[in-house]
Parts: sequence; C-alpha cells; structure tokens
Amino acid sequence: MKVSVKTTLQNQLVNVTPLVLSAVAQMGIKDGAVLVYVPHTTAGITINEAADPDVADDILMALNSIVPSDAPYRHAEGNSPAHVKASLMGSSAIVAVENASLVLGVWQGVFFCEFDGPRNRSMHIFPM
Repeated sequence: MKVSVKTTLQNQLVNVTPLVLSAVAQMGIKDGAVLVYVPHTTAGITINEAADPDVADDILMALNSIVPSDAPYRHAEGNSPAHVKASLMGSSAIVAVENASLVLGVWQGVFFCEFDGPRNRSMHIFPM
C-alpha cells in the first residue's frame, strides 16, 4: 500500500505511526509484520522514541554534526548530505503486528526521515 507523506522542512522526522497503523487496518492484517519502505535516496525510515519530540530534534542535530553541509562533496545537485543521512538511517523497517496493532515499545514510533525537503513523498507498506 502506498501512502503520501508531506514534509515541511529540509530536515525533519515525521511520526508516521498512525499512517502505518491505518494501512495495517486497511489491509486487514491481524498478526504478522509489515515492511515500511521509503523509495527515495534522500529520505529514510527509523523507529525511535515518539513521546518526546526533543528526541527527534536531537537525532537531527547529531546527524547534522556527523554529516556537515559544507564538506567538499562532489555530487553536482548539492544534496549529498541528504544522501549520506538517508543511507545512515536506512530505507526500510519491519514492524511486527499482533492483534491488529503495531508491536512497538511504549515510547516507540515509526518516523519518516526527510533530508531534502520540503517535499511530497511516498512510503510503501507491505504485508509480510
């Protein structure tokens, strides 16, 4: 199932847990797992704390520190830092499903990671 994600900042973590849960319900998955996949080279997906928005900000701060925007990149488009950050985060996550609910820790959520926004993006959710 393909779902849309609209980002509003150049670097942003968007909590897409409700979108994933909605897709699970629409697909009628009761037990098993879903693969959440992002088909973009400058975006990623991760599972992390969703209770405190400062955690997402801290992740972005750390990534910006690890991947500086002013390094001597060769890619002519000028978005090499976004490609590197996306590779660090990864393009997919597997989430277990039990009793039609996502099996996540009490503080966890699924995040779409935008590194070259703002954009209209897509995310695919496949039953496993």
